[in-house]
Amino acid sequence: MSLNKLNQLYMAVVIDHASHPHHKLALPDATTSVELHNVSCGDDIRAFILMKDDKVQQVSFTGNGCTISQASASMMTDALAGLTKTEAVAGCEAFFQLVMGKQISTKAKAWLGYAEILGSVAEFPARIKCATLAWHAAQEALEGGN
Repeated sequence: MSLNKLNQLYMAVVIDHASHPHHKLALPDATTSVELHNVSCGDDIRAFILMKDDKVQQVSFTGNGCTISQASASMMTDALAGLTKTEAVAGCEAFFQLVMGKQISTKAKAWLGYAEILGSVAEFPARIKCATLAWHAAQEALEGGN
């Protein structure tokens, strides 16, 4: 597949997640939730985590923002569901490394799923905060939240 076609496929996946986000809803029975804001562009995300037996049973989000923040939040809900707390925190850390242009392990890539395509935002430093906002909220929620 040519690089141009691959880029088009990646953009189609991002646009699909932003237009039809997965798990975009409040979880009233969430164990924890954290709301974060990106003051530089106005993105606003609240991540909800429901833990049971040290596993992320459900993860969802609410909020508004740009295409990248909404797509990333949607991908985050898919990536973290079913992981242990330790794996989910490691998944968040791997995502942060990825969007900073760093290499991540094959195992981390498997955890991230489609979110791996957002690694390309490393080329656009102004978009890194957009891509990581939901992941930071989820990580804080996993670490205790409110």
